[in-house]
Amino acid sequence: MVKIGNIELGEFPLLLAPMEDVSDPPFRRLCKMHGADMLYSEFISSEGLIRDAIKSKMKLDIFDYERPVGIQIFGGDEEAMAMSAKIVETVQPDVLDINFGCPVKKVVTKGAGAGVLKDVDLMIRLTKAVIDNTNLPVTVKTRLGWDDTSINIDEVAERLQDVGVQALSIHGRTRAQLYKGEADWTHIARVKENPRITMPIFGNGDVDSPEKALEYRNKYGVDGIMIGRAAIGYPWIFNEIKHFFETGEHLEKPTIEDRVEAAKNHLTWSTQWKGERLGIVEMRRHYTNYFKGIPHFKEYRTQLVTNDNLDELYSVFDEILANFKDATFS
Repeated sequence: MVKIGNIELGEFPLLLAPMEDVSDPPFRRLCKMHGADMLYSEFISSEGLIRDAIKSKMKLDIFDYERPVGIQIFGGDEEAMAMSAKIVETVQPDVLDINFGCPVKKVVTKGAGAGVLKDVDLMIRLTKAVIDNTNLPVTVKTRLGWDDTSINIDEVAERLQDVGVQALSIHGRTRAQLYKGEADWTHIARVKENPRITMPIFGNGDVDSPEKALEYRNKYGVDGIMIGRAAIGYPWIFNEIKHFFETGEHLEKPTIEDRVEAAKNHLTWSTQWKGERLGIVEMRRHYTNYFKGIPHFKEYRTQLVTNDNLDELYSVFDEILANFKDATFS
């Protein structure tokens, strides 16, 4: 049984990665419905939380049906991280996660996210500031190192555990790689095999099929797998992996009905949570993924990403159901 603090996550949990502009409550709800064992919020700026920035505050919204759920924060200032930890604790997530992995320039240049990989002493001070100011279990998500010449994940893992981190998710790329090339899980396996490491180690990067999940579980010995981009527009991946683990067989692929239902639910929940206008606009980035591989779909995709009327969008979904009921997905 894998545990973070007192939270039981099952024998081999599948975690939804924290993704900016993706891992919001409507998307998390879909992933939970389809088998995700642990959910993480989008990352939240510690500075934004302290400034009372509306967007940052909104990201603190969590719901009981999501549990266990973690809220992720990032920042490069100890005082701001300490204050953020106290703010996060007020909404009572199950876990508080620290982002030391985001490779995006605007985050890194502030000395946050993956930028902290260049200064492990600072990383430890930031982590300690969070741990000292919350009763929540603290976890961390990070990368292998800044670049190929400075892979320092072994030292990072030991030192994070020493100050009280209770689980570590490792993305198998360096900051310099961004999302290019292949994730190298051999470094993740080495951390897991380190006899000093007792906290759960979750692997992240490139798992996009049940076969790959099984291969990586067996080959690298991690305690669980964190899935990010492969779940965008395809929340079914969690149950597909679980079914494959148990039976060695594939679940039936989602039908057009399944895809329309998921997209419709996602739209409905987005508009309920964000308000109609914002919910409609922010859903547009998801449609291509929900309907990927349908031939001759361009006309409907155009309608989905340009229409501003909720009732008309639901009508488009009805048309898609009627016109693509025999569709096969490439």
